[in-house]
Amino acid sequence: MQSSTVKDRFERLKQRPVTLEVNNLVKVFDTPQGDVTALQAINFTVHRREFVCVVGASGCGKSTLVRILAGLETPSAGTIRLNGAAVEGPGPDRGMVFQGYTLFPWLTVKQNVMFGLRCTGHSRYTAEQDALQWIDLVGLNRFADSYPHQLSGGMKQRVAIARALANQPKVLLMDEPFGALDAQTRARMQAYLLEIWQNIDITVVFITHDLDEAVYLADRILVLKANPGEVQEMIEVPVPHPRTPAQFLSAEFLATKRRLEELIHPPVTVTEDADRLNMVRMVAVDDAVGSVF
Repeated sequence: MQSSTVKDRFERLKQRPVTLEVNNLVKVFDTPQGDVTALQAINFTVHRREFVCVVGASGCGKSTLVRILAGLETPSAGTIRLNGAAVEGPGPDRGMVFQGYTLFPWLTVKQNVMFGLRCTGHSRYTAEQDALQWIDLVGLNRFADSYPHQLSGGMKQRVAIARALANQPKVLLMDEPFGALDAQTRARMQAYLLEIWQNIDITVVFITHDLDEAVYLADRILVLKANPGEVQEMIEVPVPHPRTPAQFLSAEFLATKRRLEELIHPPVTVTEDADRLNMVRMVAVDDAVGSVF
């Protein structure tokens, strides 16, 4: 059960203006085997300064959805509106962070963060000063003149976040940005991201396959089911803010994760021959593993 404090927070959240609105979104891919519907009848809204995670089984269209929100893919039907204006392609009102390290290897940290600012017409001086502020925000001011190959994976993603935020977008879109990081670095990056989100005016849509990560970060979690990708449920996360790693064992955290697992990995009835591998035994009969000796 949600505490009164958490309920009050969601009531306040619902009173904020809607930043992102998705209506009847459909995406159909034309393949040699015929049309494949990746997304069907997707409807949801995201409020200003909300943190929404999107989860779902493999193949449910999570990455396709975020690419459409970024304007990198064209929907087959439906509309996306950002602060009331139709989204019809990429734009500086949306920042994007990918799972892979998408920094320009021939540019320094500062030059990478300056890149978008220069493309949108900022002078070199203004772009440099703004870039240094964002680099300081992500804690990399000592590495402003370093090149990507001189940085760790977590540091590269912090630069990518700074670059995405430099144009001061309304929405930050993140497609499994920490998926390639080791567990310790991932935990640090989650904490960095929450701190950044709490201190700047940004709305976040975050794609992840990690259920712990979704519950730890999100205000609400959009659950997609696969084949085709459809909205299965929108879950309000009852874990109170500020979030801390200690909450991973709280009743609210575990109950939310359990609900996600029920939705994404429902129990199945396995017949005797289902999913059985056609294996030829290549060890001695008495060389047993996975059994009682």
